[in-house]
Amino acid sequence: MASSLISKRTYWAVFIYVLLVSHACNGFYLPGSYMHTYSTGEEIFAKVNSLTSIETELPFSYYSLPYCKPPKGIKKSAENLGELLMGDQIDNSPYRFRMNVNEAVYICTTSPLNEHEVKLLKQRTRDLYQVNMILDNLPAMRFAKQNGINIQWTGSPVGYTPPNSNDDYIINHLKFRVLVHEYEGTGVEIIGTGEEGMGVISEADRKKAAGYEIVGFEVVPCSVKYDPEAMLKLHLYDNVTSVNCPLELDKSQIIREQERVSFTYEVEFVKSDIRWPFRWDAYLKMEGARVHWFSIMNSLMVIFFLAGIVFVIFLRTVRRDLTRYEELDKESQAQMNEELSGWKLVVGDVFREPNCSQLLCVMVGDGVQITGMAVVTILFAAFGFMSPASRGMLLTGMIILYLFLGTAAGYAGVRLWRTIKGTSEGWRSVAWSVACFFPGIVFVILTALNFILWGSKSTGAIPISLYFVLLSLWFCVSVPLTLLGGFLGTRAEPIQFPVRTNQIPREIPARKYPSWFLVLGAGTLPFGTLFIELFFILSSIWLGRFYYVFGFLLVVFLLLVIVCAEVSVVLTYMHLCVEDWQWWWKAFYASGSVALYVFLYSINYLVFDLQSLSGPVSAILYLGYSLIMAIAIMLSTGTIGFLVSFYFVHYLFSSVKID
Repeated sequence: MASSLISKRTYWAVFIYVLLVSHACNGFYLPGSYMHTYSTGEEIFAKVNSLTSIETELPFSYYSLPYCKPPKGIKKSAENLGELLMGDQIDNSPYRFRMNVNEAVYICTTSPLNEHEVKLLKQRTRDLYQVNMILDNLPAMRFAKQNGINIQWTGSPVGYTPPNSNDDYIINHLKFRVLVHEYEGTGVEIIGTGEEGMGVISEADRKKAAGYEIVGFEVVPCSVKYDPEAMLKLHLYDNVTSVNCPLELDKSQIIREQERVSFTYEVEFVKSDIRWPFRWDAYLKMEGARVHWFSIMNSLMVIFFLAGIVFVIFLRTVRRDLTRYEELDKESQAQMNEELSGWKLVVGDVFREPNCSQLLCVMVGDGVQITGMAVVTILFAAFGFMSPASRGMLLTGMIILYLFLGTAAGYAGVRLWRTIKGTSEGWRSVAWSVACFFPGIVFVILTALNFILWGSKSTGAIPISLYFVLLSLWFCVSVPLTLLGGFLGTRAEPIQFPVRTNQIPREIPARKYPSWFLVLGAGTLPFGTLFIELFFILSSIWLGRFYYVFGFLLVVFLLLVIVCAEVSVVLTYMHLCVEDWQWWWKAFYASGSVALYVFLYSINYLVFDLQSLSGPVSAILYLGYSLIMAIAIMLSTGTIGFLVSFYFVHYLFSSVKID
């Protein structure tokens, strides 16, 4: 009683403290950076990210090519865990902007290109590599026309190859268009959710913030042939003549040995009505939005219709069986058990320990961990906390959530083990296996892929130091939390089976076709809810597009959970009706088999939608990452189906009167 009173007082004290602290705060932004305003003439330096290509999917450092370097040397920006894993390498650059000052300036002239530099430039040009520049946390946007349609890209190409030509030309002149919004700093209060999250700006901050906000960053790439002798006389940031793009080939800078390349750029500042919270809208516009809406709604309607029919038929059948069984007296029940077939005859075997029971407990534990991570991540993203402005935030958040959900994984795996075995003996082995099963698979695949990336000298390769960080997080955070969850699982009450298990297992009647055919076929229904959104997710990952329709993803995920649960329960009931009491693994794979179709669809996407992907290295990387995604989906959906089926079987047989 005393401890209860103390804990209540503690909760109230913490609540009052949080309330007072939050009241004392004048304003906050969560998460991301604070809105930055610039005064006229203030210097702003652009940053450069890794060179990327949708043809190879191998990122490379910007300064791996003979570009102009900053006068004070190259300095790497601080990167989070997600950025490092995604292959981002953000460095400073010599590109300097002065707020509201339109100018065309010179940067540098390279030394004569050698054979290695020419080969590298030609290779990067023909692999369609893009230069990714960032100004005030906004990536450079480029507009191009293809077949009369305006296409929006991020970044500018390294170079280009004219049709029917063996010559390549380097992009050495960039025309920037910076959109700015004048912020007065008086009489304005920003309250709402922008790309940096929710925020309130106080009166004191308003006065400091008066100036111009950068709300857009556009680039037009050009290739210009300069006279190297004349350009060598210029110094950094000297003014040059403005250039009209595009130009004829004879006035463009060709890539060949002994050529000196001069780099220049010009910038134009344009006032815009776009406000700070909406500056990412231009990047997050998805092409074919109507098709996206129609496809999702059509999928939802079809799946709900099918699931409704299945659920109604199933509900009526089970209720009829139970009602009929309960209305009989004991003698009639005994006679019915002897004469009738169906799920009632496996009452003494339905809770018999399955084959490879420890592996099942481990996979269910990992499935709980992955599902919890997915739910929390999608919820946070849907409410605007996972901003595209915070690069790597999504992946970093997923890793942190996965680590701390180890407690739930250990608890679920060990409690299921206790329920099956009836004892806690061996729980440490189960907890260790839960902590190492899925992370171990991911670690092995990533290590194999990393050797390929190391061989290609790509920035996508995980550095050795990051390997030690990941291993430390795994064994110093995830494993102890999983063991703690397992210990809590031994202290929890095991789920008591409503019926006793016979000593001799009942023979399962022979069937015309293997039951696994039905189990594998069941995965098509959950896949029907997922494949449309899967297309957009794959496009965002492999085609360099922004994915920010997490509201759609949340709806699809909830629908997927419902369908996985229903499909698994129906398959379990069908197997019990034909006296097949080995339902444990079949319940898991009835919904988990959706992963097979996800992986097959990924191969289909590689063959038909990623035709530009070149080389075996890129294909191996794609298939490796797709395999990790498929395994995670299998563990998550299989766990959902199994747990619902387990509670259904428990409820079904606890409703039957057994003598």
